[in-house]
Amino acid sequence: MGLPEITLAVTWLGLTAYVLFGGADFGGGIWDLLAGGTERGRPQRGLIEHSIGPVWEANHVWLIFVIVLMWTGFPAVFAAIASTLYIPLTLVALGIIARGSAFAFRKVSTRIPRERLFGAAFALSSLLTPFFLGTVAGAIASDRVPPGIAAGDLVTSWLNPTSLMTGLLTTAITAYLAAVFLTRDAQRDGELELAEQFRRRALVTGVVLGGLSLVGLLVLRVDAAPLYAQLTGGAGLPLLVVSVGSGVVSLLLLWRRRYLAVRLTAALAVVGLLWGWAAAQFPELLPGVTIEQAAATPAVLLATLIALAVGGALLAPSLWWLYAISQRSTKAA
Repeated sequence: MGLPEITLAVTWLGLTAYVLFGGADFGGGIWDLLAGGTERGRPQRGLIEHSIGPVWEANHVWLIFVIVLMWTGFPAVFAAIASTLYIPLTLVALGIIARGSAFAFRKVSTRIPRERLFGAAFALSSLLTPFFLGTVAGAIASDRVPPGIAAGDLVTSWLNPTSLMTGLLTTAITAYLAAVFLTRDAQRDGELELAEQFRRRALVTGVVLGGLSLVGLLVLRVDAAPLYAQLTGGAGLPLLVVSVGSGVVSLLLLWRRRYLAVRLTAALAVVGLLWGWAAAQFPELLPGVTIEQAAATPAVLLATLIALAVGGALLAPSLWWLYAISQRSTKAA
């Protein structure tokens, strides 16, 4: 494995972390939207706020990590994606800004109308942002981002069957992950009724996600045949099998209320799907552009990886400690 492959693998690990941790944050906002009225939804919103409050800013570090590595390690690919897909990417950026601002302002609001306003902005941004992120992924997966500055169509590149289906799938993934994670958070705090509420939501969302995945394969068969062939009979098939199997096991664990174990299997289902896409598209990053062709010079890649190793040694313990303390019960003595 050469420097380009190592750089891409590290980038994909960062993307995986963002999908799991940042995705669960977005999903929390979706359940915030569906929690109900001010009084009826207060317990659910309180749990969501406690769960994502300590880590939501840290989770977006993974997105910055991915952007910087792509920009540094594969500049031509970064330029093509950013220029062709600048409309959905701009909507993603605005959604992240609006979501974070609304979440912070709602927490300090003392009047119910303002609290509702900021709550609605937070929830709607949490719903729309992962959708537009999914359309970006769908555009890349369906080979609608050619090499070159703004070489692809600025509208149809992300408004097409694969992108729209991927947007829906991404949104469902975030809602599913959040519901799964929140069941354990509620159980840990002794809120068994809340745990049951999110368990039911996780079960329903898991079934919906499975159905969307099947429909998504049919869409790929018609709209992105090369990717479909690799997912169903090529390099992506083993990981797709892992994803499906983990998804089924997750539903069984939810049914039996194994809330800690299901976090692992639910995450594995999502990781299998994400890495299955990577395996299916390998070694091309864009149509006709392989990893070796798109990579920066070896000197740049080596310097980037060394800097990343040093920074990771300093940052990883801090992130681990942050995630660890955020999982402590609010009712601990």
